[in-house]
Parts: sequence; C-alpha cells; structure tokens
Amino acid sequence: MREGTDNGALLDISEVRQPVERGTGRAGLGAPGSGPVVSGDESDAVAVEIRARSIINRVPGESAVPFRWTVNPYRGCSHACVYCLSGDTPILMADGRTERLSSIRVGDRVYGTRRVGDHLRYTATPVLAHWATVDRAYRVTLADGTTLVAGGDHRFLTSSGWKHVTGGTAGRQRRPYLMEGDTLVGTGRYACGPEDTETYRRGYLCGVADGAAAPGEYSHTRAGGSADDERGYRFRLASDDHEALSRTARYLSSFGVRTDRFDVAAATVDRRAATSSARRIAPVRVRDLVRKPVAPCDDWRKGFLAGIFDSEGSCSGGVVRVWSTDDEIITEVCLGLKCFGFDYTVEGCADRPSMRVVRLTGGPRERLRFFHTTDPAVTGKRGIDDAAIRPEARLEIVSIVDTGEERALYDITTGTGDFLADGVVSHNCFARRTHEYLDLDSGHDFDTKIMVKVNAGELVRKELAHPRWCGEPIAMGTNTDPYQRAEGRYRLMPQIIGAFRDFANPFSILTKGSLILRDAALIAEAARQAPVSLAVSVGSLDEQVWRSVEPGTPRPQRRLDVVRRFADLGIGCSVLMAPILPGLTDTEEQIEATVAEIAAAGATGVTPIVLHLRPGAREWYFAWLARWYPGLYDYYAQLYRRGAYAPKSYQETVTTRVRRAARRYGLRGDGSGRAQDDAGRPERVDPDTGEQLTLL
Repeated sequence: MREGTDNGALLDISEVRQPVERGTGRAGLGAPGSGPVVSGDESDAVAVEIRARSIINRVPGESAVPFRWTVNPYRGCSHACVYCLSGDTPILMADGRTERLSSIRVGDRVYGTRRVGDHLRYTATPVLAHWATVDRAYRVTLADGTTLVAGGDHRFLTSSGWKHVTGGTAGRQRRPYLMEGDTLVGTGRYACGPEDTETYRRGYLCGVADGAAAPGEYSHTRAGGSADDERGYRFRLASDDHEALSRTARYLSSFGVRTDRFDVAAATVDRRAATSSARRIAPVRVRDLVRKPVAPCDDWRKGFLAGIFDSEGSCSGGVVRVWSTDDEIITEVCLGLKCFGFDYTVEGCADRPSMRVVRLTGGPRERLRFFHTTDPAVTGKRGIDDAAIRPEARLEIVSIVDTGEERALYDITTGTGDFLADGVVSHNCFARRTHEYLDLDSGHDFDTKIMVKVNAGELVRKELAHPRWCGEPIAMGTNTDPYQRAEGRYRLMPQIIGAFRDFANPFSILTKGSLILRDAALIAEAARQAPVSLAVSVGSLDEQVWRSVEPGTPRPQRRLDVVRRFADLGIGCSVLMAPILPGLTDTEEQIEATVAEIAAAGATGVTPIVLHLRPGAREWYFAWLARWYPGLYDYYAQLYRRGAYAPKSYQETVTTRVRRAARRYGLRGDGSGRAQDDAGRPERVDPDTGEQLTLL
C-alpha cells in the first residue's frame, strides 16, 4: 500500500504493454495478456495492461472524504458520464467571500493554511479537483452554533491534532476521533451576508456618497472640446476601486439614474488619488437616494458600512479602518458597528489633525464577520493572507450525532491539502485527474483508453496481510467504475472481493454496471464477515436518453435488477438518481416513474443529483447536446451561463419533485432509507397525499 494520490499506482508502473488500436465496433474484449482490445456500441475503447506496484491507496493528507483508502483496478471508464454531487457548506474563498461547496469549480482560489513557526496562517490556494460520494452522515455541533455534517472518516483539525469524526480505542476503528469537549481550529461559522434589498442599496449609495461624492457645480469637457456645466454628484474613487464604481453604477441604474465615466484630476487634500476615473451622476433622485433615514434599519446600516468602507476604508496589517474628517460620518460608522456587536476604537491622526479613524478590534474572526455581514465590493481589501489562526471562537464540540442517513458528501482538492469549511480547518481529498498525469486527456481518452492493473488481486491480498494494515474500510468506484466492460474479461473484482472476505475487511462499491451480479454470492459471503455498502447509479428510465448519454452502460432496468438481487440477498443497495438532465429527464412524470421503479426494486434510498458541468466536461457535454438535442442547446447555455451548476432554484425544484415522489413510495428522498414505523417496518404511504399512514 502507499500514501499519496490515488493515481500512485499509475505512477509506479513497472510494465506497460503498448496499445495497438484494432478499429471500432462490437469486437468484444480479448483475453488477459492478449494486448489491447476494443468493445462497445460505438466506442474505440482500448485496454492497456499494466502491472502496478501498489493497489490500496491512501488519500493524501488524510483527506476529509468519508474514506481514507481506495482500490481502483482500472483507470479510465467506459461507463463515464458527467455529474457531481452538491452541498451547502460555505467555503472561504480567496476574495474573502464565501461560496457553497457545490458551486466551486476547478481553478477557483480558496483559503487553506500553511505552517509558519508555531502558527498556522491563512494562504490562498487553487482548487485542483471537485468531487463527491455517498456515505453515512454525522452531525457535529460546536459551542458557537456551528453545525458540520460529515462522514465518519472525515478529519477536522483540533487543538490536539487531526481527528476523525468517529473511531474507537481498540480493534479496526482504533484511531484519534472527536469527542465532546474537543476544540476545533478556526474562526467558527461565517456570518450570513446581506440581502440585496432596495434598503441595502440605498445604504450603500449613502456610504459611497458620504465618502467619495463631490456634490456641486463642475465643468466636464466633452469629446471635441465643448464644455458642459452641470450640477450633480461625482463619486470620486481611487484608480483601483473599479468594483465599487461598478456596484455604484449598477445600484443607481436600478433606481433609474444614468451614470457616465470620465477621467478626473488628482485627489484633494483629504481624499485618495482618483487618477483613473470617476462617475458623473445625473442629479435626478440622487439626493433622495443618499439621504439618511430617520430610523435606519439593519439592511441600511449594512449597506452604509459597505459603502463607506469601499470609499474611505482600508484593511492593512490585519486591521479594518474607516477614515473621515466628518464627525457625522464617524458617528454613523460607530452606530453601525455597535448595532452588529463589533468592538471598535476611535482614534486621531497625528499628521492630519482633522482626520479621525474608526478601528475595528479583534482578529481575523471579527474581520471576516465584518466583511461577510456588510459585503463590501472591493475584494482587494477583504483578504486575510498570512493572518495567524488563533483560538478566537467557542469551537468546543457539544455533540456528535449519527443522523442514521446516507447523504451526498462532497470534497475538493487544494494546493495546500486543506481548506476552511464554515470556519473550521478541514483536510481535503485526492485529485481524480489521473489520465492527465499520463499525458492523456480527461475526456475522450478517459472514456476509451482503459488502464488495467492486471496484478490488482494479488496486490490487495498482499497488502491486506501486511502487519501495518489495520482493516479500515476501502472504497471502490470512487474514481472509475470497477464493473465496466473490461472487468468481464479480466475478472479482477472476484480476486479483490475474495481477499476482503478472507481478511474480514469492510468495503463499499459504487457502480453503473450490472456485471456486479456475477459476484453477488461472493459479496454476500464478504458481507457476513464485515460491513459492505453498495450503490447503483440510475438517472432515469428513458431508453432514448440512456442510449445517447450513457451508451457504454447497461439499461436502467438492468441496473435496477442489481438492486432487486441484493435486496433478495438481504444486502442493502441505494440508488443515486444521477444525473438528472434538464429538459430531458426532469419532469414530474419522468421523476415519478423513475422513483416508483426504484422503490419497487427494493432500494434502501434514493439521492437526486442534477447534472453538473465542470470545465472540460462542459465542452464535451455541449458537443453531445448539439448532436442529439440541438433544440435544447440555447436552454442549457442559459441555464449554465453562470458556471458548472444549474441555478439553486432549479436544483431545489428537481430535488423537491424527487422527495415528494419518494415519500409517496415509502422512500426517503435523500438516500437514507425507507420510511419506517417504530418497530422498524416500512410504513405505508398515501399515494395521493404522500403522508405516512398509521398501521393501527
């Protein structure tokens, strides 16, 4: 076994038989050792035999995914399609804002940590990969109210080192694990951002106007040399404050006020240089918009603090400051900070007697709370790079609860090996871009050039027998499908499962392949020795869509037969309803039919996943869409115009449809299992209302 990225076996190749493509069509897979092969309906899949030096691979950095160890007998996948799981955990981005984990894309920059002397310090780091899995979920609650949901193998950083969510003091589960009273490391949960209301916008404009506007008469020379004298407002900002200028213009436009941009002269004595540009504001309604209300509400105060910080604020040396020569502005800043519970001081300026400074006290936690509460526009002022992570919050664990549910759990890979999840330092997972390490692309090559680790079975048995192996759960299907077509010929999985059985080692399998039925009896034997978890992916029952989007996989009904077979054997098997394709498989009627079949097959639960299009995969999917469903191309371009994920409102609509249908058929719509009565028996569900019916 080895520690490192899961592609470690590919990097440790001792023998590679070079592929020679044989053409396309239904050639079938050749015998092991016969060299490259071709299979599939319209594919040119080539099997490349390799001898790996290791097979049980440890996730680098002891990642936060719900498993630490993986076995992948293949690289590349003829079952591959494009989707990912989603989540609501707020992640601290490099611009100081937060983003849902489900919305993060490869190439984004987030905050991780680096050790400098005795302290961990914040540092920006790129996102290298984004992916997810399904596993038992645990809810960890902290003294400050932070709530974290993670798998049992997830690791958080505590004051005494990295610890798993669950573990034990003896046996296979012996490992450091969280307990009530342990203290996690970080700032604690992030504050909720302001809503983009009319009142917030008015407050922001007032803040910018108080700090940067110059009302009065001025002369503006138009192109051609003619002078145009007007009375109005100039929002004069520094040359690097284009984000504030853009937000000001957008907010004014929402109130029907036109803006123009033009070059201005150097700054006045009391203001920073405005060497690049300013906004010339038509005077219509401006005075009304920037007038302070008699009784400011929270939204207005948040907007005002954001606006005055953008125009007259700074963040240097880890300290947030707002500068002004106007006592009324200083008073309003202090009232706003006090309203939201911030501690601050008001100081003079030795070299400028007319200037006063409001200084926010507290460390990075208070700084982040200010940024997140008010949401200033200028991202360059919001950074916390190199700030030391100190115990500023009440991050003692008050409870760790097994939710009793299997949920979609998600993760990213970063350059630092960690990231900030709702204010808590968390380890991350390994990257899945294994083909790119071999100078192959992650699109067509991933689908068609299948690396076969022909010695996988003997390596698993050898590594399980190693004295250092402690019998931890091993996940399969987390990177590539272990039951893709090549497995029909190479038969690596019976050797691997047999080894797990003989060593009583827990394992899980995620697959789209029906070939797993070949090993049903062997899996049942293994399940009698140690915990076994199974999941099958079924996006819809539409045959036409299946043939076009997943031509290398078994029919959906055939995959449901897998669920039935394992249910008959007494082995639970859940279903990932994924990917749900907008405009193709997302109607209430289609979802109803699919969920009904999933329930009838005896699934332990269903988890809906809407199509996710990461860079690279996005181009492949849109090319496929143009060939098969050109009428939907513009719809998808609009739906995914903002990134890899469909809008949250659309995802919630689809998820609600699945959950509603799941309730009608006695399933929980989050993959957690069937609805049961107090005796553990499935409860009957009214097919019209979806309500559970009493058994009495």
